[in-house]
Amino acid sequence: MTDEHLDRMVRDADPYRPGVIRHLDGAAQNLVEEIMSVPTLDPVAEPPGKRFRARRGVMSGLAGASVAATLLAGVLTVSIMKLDQPDGHPTTPAITSEATDPAAYSAMVLKAAEENPRLLIDQPGWKATTVYGFAEKTGTIAFSDGERQVEMNWYPAGQYDGYHEDRLHVSKPEPVKVDGWSADLFRYSASDFAVMLRPRDGSFVELRTGGTWTRSEFDRVLADVVRVDARTWLAALPPEIVTPERVDEQAAKVLADVPLPPGFDTTTLGDLGTNDAYQFGAKVTSRVGCGWIAEWLRAKKAGDDAALRRAADALRSSHKWTVLHQMNDEGDWPEAFWETADKVAAGKPPAQYEEALGCE
Repeated sequence: MTDEHLDRMVRDADPYRPGVIRHLDGAAQNLVEEIMSVPTLDPVAEPPGKRFRARRGVMSGLAGASVAATLLAGVLTVSIMKLDQPDGHPTTPAITSEATDPAAYSAMVLKAAEENPRLLIDQPGWKATTVYGFAEKTGTIAFSDGERQVEMNWYPAGQYDGYHEDRLHVSKPEPVKVDGWSADLFRYSASDFAVMLRPRDGSFVELRTGGTWTRSEFDRVLADVVRVDARTWLAALPPEIVTPERVDEQAAKVLADVPLPPGFDTTTLGDLGTNDAYQFGAKVTSRVGCGWIAEWLRAKKAGDDAALRRAADALRSSHKWTVLHQMNDEGDWPEAFWETADKVAAGKPPAQYEEALGCE
């Protein structure tokens, strides 16, 4: 099995958290069989060769922890201090933005930003397109200039040796630096590269290319990857990204035509962290779907026919939820949700629905 083959399978099944697969149909069954046949890194399976897709996978990179992320939106009006430079002097980069007042950031968001690598691409034309999967020392931000992509993934520092050993099977490492940060570059092909930065502050970062690159093009982008302070990092957040402060407003939009299961508490959605709109919609509808399935199972066991019908009707109504239709052109989560919801409503809940919907 090649790296690209496994990667496609991982993206199609999309792991929700270690040991769990979101969408367990035929593809997921094959994925489990493949993973069981090859060694994994401690403590989670290595996601080799991440690829960029036109459509997102099922709840792509979804993880249930509250960590602030950042997206680089087109034009930032903040200047960036390049950290770790010998002279320590600020630079005047190409990055500009319509940022909100930095003083308005909550202590929680600032703390989360401090705990992440905080890397941006300081070149005109590069825009962050995806943010997901932030859980403690784990996260992903993908940047694109319209033709090429760079995905930045970070993991706990304790996993560095395992990942690095795996990359040694890809190619001989070439030493490089990213804003003064020591790293190794690996070649998957003449146009496909990965750069692993050494562990720092409890995590390590890997940059992976998408699209067709030359080495000189990649070197030019690497030269303009900068590590910034927390407030500068947060100032790059465009308004469409759902930060903890924006959760209530965005949740109201997502849930406008969505029936809520008994006991559903919208105030708990604040723990979903920072996400792009797609990931936020997936996380919220995941909780709603899981709540209705739990109610269906309760009613079935109790012989409560009225409640059973209400739960089934609510799950069937998901085919009319605006948020899922808005997401459907972008990714696979709505299709996976509907498949599971329809089976439950028909009285045949999948044995592994928790994994399919990412239920707690």
